[in-house]
Amino acid sequence: MDDAFTILHNGVKMPWMGLGVWTADREDATKPVKYALQNGYRSIDTATAYRNEDQVGQAIIESGVDRENIFVTAKVANEDQGYASTLAAFDRSLEALKLDYLDLYLIHWPVAGKSLETWKALEELYNQKKVRAIGVSNFEIADLEQLKAVAIIQPMVNQVEFHPYLTRHELSVYCKQHRIQMEAWSPLMKGGLNEHPMMLEIAENHNIFDFSLSDEEVKQISSLNQNKKLPIPDMSKFREA
Repeated sequence: MDDAFTILHNGVKMPWMGLGVWTADREDATKPVKYALQNGYRSIDTATAYRNEDQVGQAIIESGVDRENIFVTAKVANEDQGYASTLAAFDRSLEALKLDYLDLYLIHWPVAGKSLETWKALEELYNQKKVRAIGVSNFEIADLEQLKAVAIIQPMVNQVEFHPYLTRHELSVYCKQHRIQMEAWSPLMKGGLNEHPMMLEIAENHNIFDFSLSDEEVKQISSLNQNKKLPIPDMSKFREA
């Protein structure tokens, strides 16, 4: 699993597969993150909005895995967007995670009137070497174009909902053209495709991390596209009282 990575446009290696720690019922993330790290995962994705950064940090400590071998992603929450507020939010995330730096910091969602200032803060954090890579999440082409017009440093990653029912061809082409690595959240639609007959048939022909899909298999998977999105999660339940 350690060698399964992509290289971002600034040269940073990012694992192809990671563990996202958003959970609708706010279960304690410490044990599953620790278990994942001790069993080969090297990328952990959290966010301020998930309210479990402290648990992720504790799991990293307890896992016994060297920090430099773990790729940690965090995201600035919508209510923290803006230049000064993003810098402050980043510091709180570092403290909660018990880390000296992040590997990737993302704008969680585009927020009109604030995301451009937020990006300037991410550029500052990157220049200060507090984060190894910066990017965005849930940005469409129009959002990326607005960012491109003011950015000195272009996003390295765009993390979006991306799965066989939502193949996002135009966004994928745009990101490739601009050297932005697309990262999928819910790549199997939160388990909704786990039992799909076509997906199971294709999966039976391959071993994880040691395979490539044939042109026909890619065509089959692409044919499932319905431009179908999952309901946007309600993050209000995660806010502290």
